[in-house]
Amino acid sequence: MKQIRIAALLLLAGSAFTACQKKGVNEQNEKTPETVAVISPEFQHLKVCTELYPEGTSARGATIKAKQWPNGTTLKVSLNGGTAFVRNKVIQFARQWETYANIKFNFVTNDRKATIRVTFSPGGSWSYIGTDAYAIKGGKATMNFGWFDNSTPDDEFSRVAIHEFGHALGMIHEHQHPLADVPWDKPKVYEYYRQTQGWTTQQVDVNLFQKYSTTETNFSAYDQTSIMHYPVEEELTIGNFSVGWNTVLSGTDKSFIGTVYPK
Repeated sequence: MKQIRIAALLLLAGSAFTACQKKGVNEQNEKTPETVAVISPEFQHLKVCTELYPEGTSARGATIKAKQWPNGTTLKVSLNGGTAFVRNKVIQFARQWETYANIKFNFVTNDRKATIRVTFSPGGSWSYIGTDAYAIKGGKATMNFGWFDNSTPDDEFSRVAIHEFGHALGMIHEHQHPLADVPWDKPKVYEYYRQTQGWTTQQVDVNLFQKYSTTETNFSAYDQTSIMHYPVEEELTIGNFSVGWNTVLSGTDKSFIGTVYPK
């Protein structure tokens, strides 16, 4: 049964998945992103969430601990483009991090010197990780939301905006958590990403299977309900393992960010 369903997923995913990913990455002429995650609620409407890293750096060569902001920082965030409705929704959901972390966001518009610069260019949604934003010069975007508009439902604003601002605070994708144990069906995963992304075996290994070490990261228990975990389809795993579509901060997200940035 899984064989039939994975074939159907591949047929549905091909064009939409590649189109979303390609625009978000190529727009800034970046190298292949370190991590790409499917984050849309249905495979026939695939969206891509991407972590980006400055040219010449690697998530495996720089510790994530080093990408955290000093505790108590107020980050100036410039929202460049988008409608007033969309900008206000991003602000609404991004501020949820402020409830639990000793970090504040100062939202402005059209300030190319702001620390975090958000654009709304069609295509992928992505963010640089934490203080990597300092390495992005010339007023270029450090975060992008590629599919928000005035008809976007609140659960989608919540899912994507909270997730991307989590990256901006230094958080990684949960499937690369040091203690994560996703029982990937690797041959199917290789084939799926070969067809939908054009990825090599090595790219799949780096983007999905390699995990951060315990020395690189501050971490709590692995949390399948984390806003930072992208969905894992049962068709790509062995047994009955799957992860659903997380749209809000989990209890662990709230407590963990409070230990990283204590009040």
